Formats: sequence, C-alpha cells, structure tokens
Amino acid sequence: MNSLLLNLLLLSLFSHFSCFLVLVPVEAEVFLSIDCGSSSLKPYTDDNSIVWVGDDPYIRSGETHKVMIDAPDVEAWDSRVMSSLRAFPTRKKNCYSIDIDKKAQDSTTVERVLVRASFYYGNYDNKLNPPTFNLQFNGNSWSQIITDQDDIIYTEMIYSLNNGNNINICLAQTEPDNIPFISALEVRSVDRSSYHYVDSTYPLFFFERIAFGANTTIRYPEDTYDRIWGPVDTNSRVRSNSLYRNVNIDDAKTLEGLSSELTQLIEVKKSNTSSPPVYMSPKNFDNPPKVLRETHLSSFGNMAHTGVSDPKVPVHYNAFFAEVHRLNATQKRSFYILVNNKLHTSIRPKGAVIPPHRGDIDEVHIFNVTSSATNSSYSIDFVPTNDSTLPPLINALEGYTIGDKLVQGTNSDDVNSLSLLQKSFVQLRDWNGDPCLPSPYTWDWVACNADADSPRITAL
Repeated sequence: MNSLLLNLLLLSLFSHFSCFLVLVPVEAEVFLSIDCGSSSLKPYTDDNSIVWVGDDPYIRSGETHKVMIDAPDVEAWDSRVMSSLRAFPTRKKNCYSIDIDKKAQDSTTVERVLVRASFYYGNYDNKLNPPTFNLQFNGNSWSQIITDQDDIIYTEMIYSLNNGNNINICLAQTEPDNIPFISALEVRSVDRSSYHYVDSTYPLFFFERIAFGANTTIRYPEDTYDRIWGPVDTNSRVRSNSLYRNVNIDDAKTLEGLSSELTQLIEVKKSNTSSPPVYMSPKNFDNPPKVLRETHLSSFGNMAHTGVSDPKVPVHYNAFFAEVHRLNATQKRSFYILVNNKLHTSIRPKGAVIPPHRGDIDEVHIFNVTSSATNSSYSIDFVPTNDSTLPPLINALEGYTIGDKLVQGTNSDDVNSLSLLQKSFVQLRDWNGDPCLPSPYTWDWVACNADADSPRITAL
C-alpha cells in the first residue's frame, strides 16, 4: 500500500479521535527501575537506594503473577522486585515502551543508555518448565534468554538513541509452551564519553563484570551508572545471561617459551594489528566506581582469567588496575597482558602495565578476545616483566560483545500512519514496538517488505 495514500486515508478518517496511549516521559538523565508485574501504585525504595515503579504505564499486554521467593541471599536485587513478573502467553512479541524526554540543547547529541532485563521464574506457573525466548530492542535482536528454575537471570546492553527518543524492549516467543516473562526492567543514562571507543551505531552486549578483591556485589550507589560488579567467588544465586568464566592463579607457570615474545611486545607495529570496530580511548573514561580502586586480586606468580565464549563472537574487555598501597623505592610492579598465551596486538595502550597509586586507576582495552574453535575457551594472562619485583594485580574486568549495526526501523511515515489507526480502534491500542522488525516478528495485522534496515508496510 502506498505510504502517502495510507497517510491521507487515515488522516481523513481518524484524525479527530483522541490519543489512546500516553508514554510516560523520563528526564534526560535517566534512572528508571520498573518492577514488572507489580501491583503497587506507589514507588518504593529498596536497600540499594533504588526507587522502583510498577509497569502498568509502560505496557498494556500480558498477565501479572506473584512468585514465591526462594533466593534469600541475593544481594543485587530486592526480594520484593523478584516477587512479581509479567508473562505473555499471546502474540509473537510483546513490548514495553519508554519515552526518553531529551532536553539537550544540541540536537545532534547522542544519548547513550544502559538497559538491564532480569528474570526470576520461581515456578510461578507450577509447570517446572523454565522457558526460553528472545529479547529485542527497537527492532534489533538482543539476546536469547534461557531461564532457570531457581536462579535470577539478567542481561544488559549499552546503546545510543540515534533515531528518536523512544526505547522499546520486546519479548518474543520462539518455542511452543515457552511463555516469555520478565521480572524487572532498568534503564540508566551513561555519560557520553563512556564506551566511546565503540561507534554509536553499534550496541554493546554485556558479557561479564568482575570486581576482584570484593566480597560482595557492587552496584548503585557506589557505581553511578548502576553497573553490577560481582565478586570472583560467590554463592549468590544470580547469573548473567552468558557463558562460564573463571579466574585462576597459576604460581607454577613460568615464563619459559614466552620471554622472546615479551621482548618484542612494545615493538609490534601498528600495521600488523587487526581492525575491530573500535578505537583507542583515553584512560578513565568508563568511570569505574571508586570502591574498585581500593580492592584488588594479586598472586605470587602469574595470574590468568579463563572462560568460554562463542568462537565466532569476539569479546572486548576493559581491565582496571590501581595500587592500593604506596610502593617503596625497591619495589616495582610491572606486567604484560597476553591472550591465549600469545602476544595480542589489539591492546590499548600497548606495553607493560604499571598500576598507578594516589587514587588513580588505569584502564586497558583488550579487543577481539576469541576462543578456540575446538573447545570454545580462552585465557587472558597477566605475566610479570623481568624487572618486576611484585606479582601482577587486577582490580576489575568488564567484558562486552559488539552487536550488529543498529537498524533504522520501520519507515517513520508508515509508523505514524499506523499510530493514527491505533488511536481509532481499541483492539489495536496495546501493540507496541517496531511493526516490522526484527523479522519474522512483525505485528500480526501488518505485512512488510523484505528491507532489513528500514522496511515499508505493504498491507494491513
């Protein structure tokens, strides 16, 4: 159907109807925490000083359920938040819609946000069948969610609002009898200078975040962005929606076989480096919380961080280093970073790491960490230089993968025309999210062409 004709038809027929949906605006500095499925009419504050609101203003579909909490030792989430959920037994996808009220003077400024979705099944339906489903945002694919009987599962992303000021988070059913649900949805503004080594047209998907030396979970208010930093060893029944990682100390490992490579480390030429969709950033732009500068993990020998990931998807790390105590004149801490026991050319800045003191913290970017295709494992090694008198240390490590380029979304003229139609028919008013994307999760009552970036509506 021609977009212009559709516009004229709908304008002439339905422009006199009143608007059916009021998107709740959020201030430019966004800190929104939605307790999904909550029946509370008033906001409430949890033990982390986070204010939670109910989800009724942001979605019109789905069913609310109460959950019996059986995870009493969870620090990062309030038990009240996890005691309710919203499930979606109908439709291919159901979407939350959040309107960001951008008040910046410079209209070209890009707002970057962190979005976190959390899921606690808790056998709310008495079926003992934790579902698997897909998560989407603004017409883009986000993640496959594999829930658990007892654990809280969460996933995060950071992306830029390049096209408008509306955030749509959608849950899509992918398997019969696997009903999507969600327990909490959080949106946080992130400083524009943070994570700017990734082009604003690409999203960052959370892989892991570790606070070495910490014995409890760190999040807001210690971290102003409310990122969740987990301790190395934890019995908490909370898991990020990613693969297994581990940290180990290997005192027996020697430098034999690596010394010649280490000697050449600083001489590796830029022309030999790979070209990830990132660029070098100055130190400290990612604003780690102050508490990370006060605790670290060290060893008597070498130190390694190992894990498992998809061999086809590189992981990009931000590593943070700081001395907790002042070193005397006879002490020196200096070490190299190796990936899979080899020199890694995509590390910025290059050379040995010498952690600073006096409250400073160094940030090192480790790009394109890939796993072996045979066992899907990788390792990041911290190896002392020959003149170092002290072993390596690390304060924190943050890993992300970079997603596909953000889509433009369904043609804006067609979307506006559909909005006019929705205002006029109560049966259509609770449809949110992108009408056509991602394919094949179109709205049930529209047909779209095959454009994967900015499709057009072809039929109703």
